[in-house]
Amino acid sequence: MVSDIPRRSSARTAKLASIPIGIAGRAAVGFGRKLAGGDRGEIDAKLASQAAEQLFTVLGELKGGAMKLGQALSVMEAAVPEEFAEPYRDALTKLQAEAPPLPARKVHKVLDSQLGTKWRERFSSFDDVPTASASIGQVHRAVWSDGRDVAVKVQYPGADEALRADLKTLSRLAGMFNSVMPGADVKPVLDELSARTEDELDYRIEADNQRAFAAEFDGDPKFAIPKIVASAPKVVVSEWMSATPLSTIITTGTVLQRNSAGALLAEFHFASPARVGLLHCDPHPGNFMMLPDGRLGVLDFGACAPMPGGLPPVLGRMVRLALDQRFKELTELLRDNGFVLPGKTVTHQEISDYLRPFTDPIHTESFHFTRTWLQRAAGTATDFSSQHFRTARALNMPAEYVMIFRVLLGSVGICAQLDAEAPYMGILTQWLPGFTDEVQRAE
Repeated sequence: MVSDIPRRSSARTAKLASIPIGIAGRAAVGFGRKLAGGDRGEIDAKLASQAAEQLFTVLGELKGGAMKLGQALSVMEAAVPEEFAEPYRDALTKLQAEAPPLPARKVHKVLDSQLGTKWRERFSSFDDVPTASASIGQVHRAVWSDGRDVAVKVQYPGADEALRADLKTLSRLAGMFNSVMPGADVKPVLDELSARTEDELDYRIEADNQRAFAAEFDGDPKFAIPKIVASAPKVVVSEWMSATPLSTIITTGTVLQRNSAGALLAEFHFASPARVGLLHCDPHPGNFMMLPDGRLGVLDFGACAPMPGGLPPVLGRMVRLALDQRFKELTELLRDNGFVLPGKTVTHQEISDYLRPFTDPIHTESFHFTRTWLQRAAGTATDFSSQHFRTARALNMPAEYVMIFRVLLGSVGICAQLDAEAPYMGILTQWLPGFTDEVQRAE
């Protein structure tokens, strides 16, 4: 139990810095034990376990941007080499829905300020014990005055100050955090989190986003979005959803459940920009559930990007050219749209070699997403000595595409965690603008 979200910048910075410092210190001790004849495998396993525990403890206690980074990293843990991944898997998965809760008196104070001092009259009942605690708020179950079961999300006092301060500190420490999760590129994630900070802090924006999704998917046979009941800057009330968390499907789901979840998740991220004009930008398992009737339930709409008209058509043209192995045209398209750094030279053969590990899902009608496949693809891209890495240094991610690629890669990461087989190419063909345009040009 914590009394409040820690606010002082100096205290939060010291906490965050303790993660890489602590890991380095334990590594030095471990090295000494190895020299003294200790069992290498046992020592390495213990060090990794201790590092994972510290990661969860510090990021969970601080909440704010610290915890948001942990949640973002948790999506891509399937891409981390197996010898590093196991200890972090459990610790990072906890960050998807768990954090030390805010005491009831603090919750009541927020509700007083946001819903009025007579807020209790708007509820038939209110459970002071939260059902979930996340990065900048926690969720309580309640019954609205009309008898509806509702979820009440309450923002932590001081979350705004903490989130802004954390993202600045984490950006300075980005290089050191690579030692916590080898192969994870933290800096772009932090840049994108910083860009959408203010929107996430105003729950009225989240409520408007959720209303748009709920209206579009109302009665949909594949997706379920809880309707908004009430909203304020620091509190949002929505209908309660009873379903199986995606994290449970990942660990104990049947093959059928995991395949269905993977296909629905992929379709949601490709279809919603076209149908709603918004991209849901927080792809981690804590935001998705499987309902008994087979629909995918979606939560947390604080991070959404406007996508009027759907995803950019240039993405569809890229996929089509890669599918047809027209890499000379693809290289020109990448250069024309800012994906190649000015002054850098990259050949179509280098682009072909670089993309090959990532394009497996588009070369088959149904693709089996596995940790092994994702680890192999990610490992190729992060091998400093490889030609792939040298090619990557000539490439650029235009700002308008950073969030899109993070979401789509995050969705793939979850599919790998699910060990799901999904008709990925059929989903792309139906929902990705520009893909069928390329077909017409090719004929």
